[in-house]
Amino acid sequence: MFFLFDLVGGLFGLAIIFVIVGLVTGNLFFVVKQQHAVIIERLGKFHRIVGAGFHVKIPFIDRKAATVSLRTMKNGFDIDVKTQDNVTIGLEVSAQYHVSYEMGTRPSESGVYKSYYMLQQPVAQMRDFITDALRSSIPVYTLDEVFAKKDDIAKDVNATVSEQMDAYGFTLVSTLITKIALPAEVEDSMNQINAAQRTKAAAQDLAEADRIRRVTEARAEAEAMEKAGEGIANQRKAIAIGIKDSLETIQETGVGNAEANQLFMFTQWTEMMNEFAKSGRASTVVLPTDFTQSAGMFEQMLAASQAVDAAPVSQAPPVPPVNSRLDV
Repeated sequence: MFFLFDLVGGLFGLAIIFVIVGLVTGNLFFVVKQQHAVIIERLGKFHRIVGAGFHVKIPFIDRKAATVSLRTMKNGFDIDVKTQDNVTIGLEVSAQYHVSYEMGTRPSESGVYKSYYMLQQPVAQMRDFITDALRSSIPVYTLDEVFAKKDDIAKDVNATVSEQMDAYGFTLVSTLITKIALPAEVEDSMNQINAAQRTKAAAQDLAEADRIRRVTEARAEAEAMEKAGEGIANQRKAIAIGIKDSLETIQETGVGNAEANQLFMFTQWTEMMNEFAKSGRASTVVLPTDFTQSAGMFEQMLAASQAVDAAPVSQAPPVPPVNSRLDV
């Protein structure tokens, strides 16, 4: 009995000593920060995982093996790959990841446990996985397709690498292709091709614009000519109606057709000469001195009416005309 009391007392004293030593050395109590987890090992063997808050451990028996951050981290990688059309390009890849939050049914199935005990260089391993995935997927695309489908390629790579990194306790949040670098000669060639295509497109646009302008002008000219023709036709129709009405009015006075035509033509000629005089142009007009002989001036204009007229037209003996000059 006394032996048991001595044993209990010895253990209690030993515990008091551990507490005092722990307090002095700071190895008894510890605090874990938010978004972090601490792995506790007891005598070199995994013991437990503790989260954020205040905790106690046995000095010299328990130790903090590692403090694992649960925040999302980012790393960038430069990777060289070759496209389907044999162009070597440089990709800048950005990966966002964090330690898996899964706890599992056993501590060994948690993301914190696997991230610490199963993989020593997670960033280097993730780079290898991403490089392998890109060099497997990029060669099936041409250079132009890589530019057009880089987001789809990044999503496929992220899905593949996420599955691989999950086995080591890491969750790959996203994989982004942030830049595609081309060799200098390839970039110059692409710029020249783009410049040529833009020049060709500009020339085609200018040609199309010129064609539209020409067509529009031709249509406008055709419409103008059509309207002008309609105007001339209406004018001639109106003149013809006016002439008809004038001849009918003259004939109502008892004047014959031939005399009416001559009178009408002479009247038209007189009006024309008046308008010509009013125009103010400096010109020379030759007029006959004897207007009794002026009927010959209208012979050509009245040829048609005289041809159908059966009555002969009497003319006076020819008198040599004496012309005078009238300056207007």
